[in-house]
Amino acid sequence: MKISKRFLAGLLVLIMILSTGCAKPAETKEITIAEQFGLAYAPLQIMKELKLLEKNQPGVTINWKQMGNTAAIREAMIAKEVDIGFMAIPPFLIGWDKGMEWKIAGGLSTSPVGLVTNRSGVASIKDLNENDRIALPQPGSVQHILLSMASERELGDSKKLDNMLVTMAHPDGMNALQAKKDITAHFTAPPYLSQELKDQGNRMILSGEQAMGGEFTFIVGVTSQSFYQDNPQGYKSFLKALDEAIAYIYNNKTEAVKILSKAYEMSEQEIEEYLDTEGVSYGTEVKGVKSFADFMQRNGYISKTPKDRKEIMWDEVNYEE
Repeated sequence: MKISKRFLAGLLVLIMILSTGCAKPAETKEITIAEQFGLAYAPLQIMKELKLLEKNQPGVTINWKQMGNTAAIREAMIAKEVDIGFMAIPPFLIGWDKGMEWKIAGGLSTSPVGLVTNRSGVASIKDLNENDRIALPQPGSVQHILLSMASERELGDSKKLDNMLVTMAHPDGMNALQAKKDITAHFTAPPYLSQELKDQGNRMILSGEQAMGGEFTFIVGVTSQSFYQDNPQGYKSFLKALDEAIAYIYNNKTEAVKILSKAYEMSEQEIEEYLDTEGVSYGTEVKGVKSFADFMQRNGYISKTPKDRKEIMWDEVNYEE
């Protein structure tokens, strides 16, 4: 049987198209990581300073971005400007509920968080009134959800304090509280929490653990679905670098303190005191997702809860309910 040249040419084109469609995408040569403010992100400063990800993924350029809240990170991930973002569990769940194609890659830290006020006569959230203003990173932040949990328990209405909220990044919230300007309370985390409590006129009226009713992971690492699927080696290198950074803090404390002192512009003594604070720990285990999700769904912050962990976490995650 004689085969025409036209047929052979068409067959060749078809093979090329199929081959292109089946080929694995090339690993990225650039990874962008977004973090926020505070010592809860300390392992990332170690990773950055020691270039651990560059060591595990030679030839790849690592870009770091610091953003004021998760909304900014979410928008950057939608625009494919960020591959990996670090945030608290509640804003992650809000993004997932709205259709964000992202999942948790692992935990980063647990940390004390608390609501600090500068107003005399306020001993609990029951003493707050319509004239008070509470600074926190954004509606839907972990601070907001914790405040809502406490409001439901103590005031009978999870949204009772919502009209008092003012959106501020942690540094701005601390400055406003200390200046007694615009706000009367700030729901924050270290180092801002400890710095605010050094002022005798300030006091903490609610802790994160009191609000939650137990322990929870404060910050988790989240990756986009496209990064996870298209860059398996980059993803594995990231997890390895994160483990190494966390281990470095515990196994090389003196050197870690020096790095963090420079990164956060704090004295080595302040950093060491923070690392020794009860409730501060770094690790990749994730805890508390179900408690947050159930509360948020019940109170209308999200429309659904995950049917199982695979909807919101990659397979490698060490998870505890």
